[in-house]
Amino acid sequence: MAEAFHQIGIQANRGCAALLLENSPEWMESYLALTGVGVAVVPIDPKLRADEIRYILSDAGVSLAIIQEEHRTIFEAISADLPHVQNIVFVDASQPPALSGSAITCHAYEALRASVVENKLDFYARHPVNPQDVASIIYTSGTTGKPKGAMLTHNNFCSDAAGSLEWMKNLATPSDDFLIVLPLFHSFSFLTNFVLPIFCMSGMFFVESLRTVSDDIKVLRPTLIMAVPLLVEKLLDKISAKIEASRFASFLLKIGLGSIVGRKVLKNLGGRLRLFIVGGAPCPIHVLTGFMRLGVPVVEGYGLTECSPVVAVNPLKKPRIGTIGKPIANIAVRIANPNENGVGELQVRGPIVMKGYYNNPEATREAFDGDWLKTGDLAIMSKDGFISICGRKKALIVNREGKNIYPEEVENTLARHPFISDIVVIGYTVGDVKGERVGAIITPNIEAITASNQGVEPSWPEIEKRIKAIIAEQSQSLAEYKHIRKLVVQREPLERTSIQKVRRVAYQGKLDEP
Repeated sequence: MAEAFHQIGIQANRGCAALLLENSPEWMESYLALTGVGVAVVPIDPKLRADEIRYILSDAGVSLAIIQEEHRTIFEAISADLPHVQNIVFVDASQPPALSGSAITCHAYEALRASVVENKLDFYARHPVNPQDVASIIYTSGTTGKPKGAMLTHNNFCSDAAGSLEWMKNLATPSDDFLIVLPLFHSFSFLTNFVLPIFCMSGMFFVESLRTVSDDIKVLRPTLIMAVPLLVEKLLDKISAKIEASRFASFLLKIGLGSIVGRKVLKNLGGRLRLFIVGGAPCPIHVLTGFMRLGVPVVEGYGLTECSPVVAVNPLKKPRIGTIGKPIANIAVRIANPNENGVGELQVRGPIVMKGYYNNPEATREAFDGDWLKTGDLAIMSKDGFISICGRKKALIVNREGKNIYPEEVENTLARHPFISDIVVIGYTVGDVKGERVGAIITPNIEAITASNQGVEPSWPEIEKRIKAIIAEQSQSLAEYKHIRKLVVQREPLERTSIQKVRRVAYQGKLDEP
């Protein structure tokens, strides 16, 4: 495909190309073909809106976009604002489609490939890349302003993979198979589901869809699954429901023989699964302990796009629940400006750290403290090197007494109840009074509440009453100043990112009072 892209104008070591695709072999093939000749690739979430796609394509100066037929109408609407885009390749078109009202040349992926099969096919071999060349420009949504494009080099990704494998020895071998559930445009999935299997010469399978994950696991029988917390939480809910329906399984779990139940669970997950690695968002403690009781290995890690992205991960043999583990092998981390409790900003230095933000020197300067990348996460480190994330620096709630409240801590405590489906804890202000108070927006688990009420869904006022009582009860394990002062119960699910992380910024200011 490198030869085919060259035929339509792609030059080695020059320009950017965008991938606006669902997970597919064409995604992987196009990425390798382009980055292998020094063209930077901009992976884009195919579910973004037209304005968001327009901004990224324009900011990166993309000249080639590889897309699906479903995006044709979007490109027809925004093409006039994309002077840099010269070619569009449709991966699912049998014939080159026309783009109404646009001068952009369109191509069909397979027809383009067929057009060069008789060529010498030496373009790829004649243009080796430099390790410091930018491989990906990944746009992060951030919390404020426009998305920023993190420039990540070939060396960044290879260093991250090598450091992760050195720390997690025997993570994968050629006999292992990865099940790809998460979207490849996201840095966590890209590194762990694409780069790592290539490093280890392991197999890779795509799920058919998110709705078919359970069936796909049984059929494809993977050995490793990289997941976000919501995925493993939903899986644990299904497993727990089956256990509760079995008196014998419940009894074994109660007397501490969960591993026997776990063997049955693993058999139902294809029989070969030996590890889940969870990242992309904090994993609730009850999910990790739930799998641990069953003897099903779930290991939590931590990263961010600007670090390629893996920074830390728990050891495979003795993970420490409630922490993100220890830093990978080839980097340095520090807790900057710690307070009296040892909590400060987690900062990272090493070969995994991005070059900077594309076309944004000001944001790049703000992201660094010397040669240390500022993660924006507040953390604490134990004497033996395990790191615990306390919360986002920008999400920290500071009350009138000057006490710090970490929303994630409160959320983890309250979310343990099965009647709570979704929760976001935010600070809110009242008039001109200084300091913030603790508020929460909750989506109840209507299905669980209805099941507990003999199959009859209670009235909404009754549901609100139950949730408020649950919050009051769950809060007893928290210090009084961390208790919820204002609660909104809504039927709609919370807004989430593409990897199912609650979009906290969307709720900032929602509870403020004049």
